[in-house]
Amino acid sequence: MKLSDLRKKIVFTLLMFLVFRIGAHVPIPFIDHNTLKKLLGSGGLLDFFDTFSGGSFRRFTVFALSITPYITASIILQLLQVVVPALERLAKEGDYGRKRITQYTRYGTVLLGFVQGLGLTIGLRGALVFPAAVPHWLMYVFVALILTAGTAFLMWLGESITEKGIGNGISLIIFAGIVSRVPDALKYLWQGLRSGEIGALAIIGLLIIVVAVITGVVFIYEGQRRIQVQYAKRVVGRRVYGGQSSHIPLRVNQAGVIPVIFAISLLGFPATIATWVRGSAFDIFVQKWMTMNGTVFSIPYLLVYAILIIFFTYFYTAITFNPVDVADNLKKYGGFIPGLRPGRPTAEYISKVLSRVTLAGGLFLAIIAVLPTIVTSVTGFTNIYFGGTSLLIVVGVALDTMKQLESQLMMRHYQGFMR
Repeated sequence: MKLSDLRKKIVFTLLMFLVFRIGAHVPIPFIDHNTLKKLLGSGGLLDFFDTFSGGSFRRFTVFALSITPYITASIILQLLQVVVPALERLAKEGDYGRKRITQYTRYGTVLLGFVQGLGLTIGLRGALVFPAAVPHWLMYVFVALILTAGTAFLMWLGESITEKGIGNGISLIIFAGIVSRVPDALKYLWQGLRSGEIGALAIIGLLIIVVAVITGVVFIYEGQRRIQVQYAKRVVGRRVYGGQSSHIPLRVNQAGVIPVIFAISLLGFPATIATWVRGSAFDIFVQKWMTMNGTVFSIPYLLVYAILIIFFTYFYTAITFNPVDVADNLKKYGGFIPGLRPGRPTAEYISKVLSRVTLAGGLFLAIIAVLPTIVTSVTGFTNIYFGGTSLLIVVGVALDTMKQLESQLMMRHYQGFMR
């Protein structure tokens, strides 16, 4: 807090959180909330959406869609960069290319937000109060536009935190939504304890699991596989460079919380489509097999969820870390891995090690993500707001934010706060 510019960034971020929480309580007009509560029900994937939106989904406020359309648009753009050469070239053009891709992501966010908002509105049409002489389709479009505007505003809020705040804005918006549910979780536990529905031993067991998950997340996030590198001596003018040893740090969880967020966003599509056709065979199938209902029928959903997390772990790691580029840079500056030739053999070795490390990280993310269902079965809790996925995102975003603050302190020659 001694640095004025860093203090301003922190204060700006907190003010944006305040705006986010105010918007999470601004209701959409023409909605009968009693009917809405009956239509939404409880449990399953809806609790995930509600958690990430900070309670906006069940209240059906202007932020009901949260930031998920932006995340989905980012997934689509990153996938297209692999298959569309023009986008691949654009991604390699530095700041200009990144700005163009960001602009495309914004357009995709608005489009997906309107589609998801329209589908959600049609699915919850029973809760709409239609004014006289107003066509139903016009009401659907009106509510969908409000939901789209809320998502666009959240996107701007996240980008503002990234540019003017402490950074990592989109992740911090999700972080704020999850953390805002903590008082509700504590209230639920306290009421259950007082009424006798939840035993003290169950709460102690839950706390032990939470501490174990946090410890495991920190351990995996900070875990590295270090590949030793030796630099040959080079003579430049009258000076001799190189000759020292170093290492390439390969993080166990190179992708962070991105795979979990991506997987949740994709799994939201069947639930959204199911709301369009309430009571149909597809809706019944989704409610039975593609939700986390704490029964044996949730096993297919959990398997798909875990597979998607592992896939996106590999996918995002492949995008952010290129072994060929690392091997070329080592060769360029006279570095080599002992026992391996520079160039292709080095790249293949790094890729092999990275693949094994990424598998460990992906499996860990998948285990943590499906943990709430196991906890529900063991402890008997029917309403867990702060499950494994939520803890994973909160701890991961908190660690990334702390590292960003630490780097800004170190750049200004101040002692960091992390030990």
